[in-house]
Amino acid sequence: MSSLLREEMQRVLFRPEKQRLVEFIEIDEETEGRSFICVSVLKNKVAQLCIVRCQISQPSIKSGSKKSHTKRSSIQECYRRTEVWPLQDLTLVDGRDPDVDDPCFLLHFDKVRTVTAVSCSAKYSFVRALVVLSDQHCQRSLNLQNFDWAYIKPTSFYSNRGDCVVLTQICFYAFNLVCLSMCPVPMDV
Repeated sequence: MSSLLREEMQRVLFRPEKQRLVEFIEIDEETEGRSFICVSVLKNKVAQLCIVRCQISQPSIKSGSKKSHTKRSSIQECYRRTEVWPLQDLTLVDGRDPDVDDPCFLLHFDKVRTVTAVSCSAKYSFVRALVVLSDQHCQRSLNLQNFDWAYIKPTSFYSNRGDCVVLTQICFYAFNLVCLSMCPVPMDV
């Protein structure tokens, strides 16, 4: 589903502006419809963040109209950028509390923007993308606060970044526990 959404947003919203969508996550907003926070790279290699809202409304067909509206054409018109910031202006990303499974985080620009992801893994996935883009396009490391660093910058053993890193770590720990539980323990009484 997310790959279809990525394709649709890239085609409808970013490609016409000569931009490449790098990462996006769905966020919870108080507005009607779905909302996303996206990070994209412009033609001149400038990275930017934006909030995209998608409100699907059924087109009104007037009686006697020869035009037929398809559902796909209404989807194409539903994406709207409501807020845009250059990545260069992002001074701090605050995860609020690294010890709590909290999908909310704060983006510090001139003003602080609260973002609530749909899941904690989505939050970490998005922040990992911001870290990479900041290193590549802003030539500076992104200032992060209150994140679990094991999920942001994995050790060299876990070279693949992404959600599969978390799964690999869990499997590694589970395997160690199974091995330890199978070791004979001497019972000297």
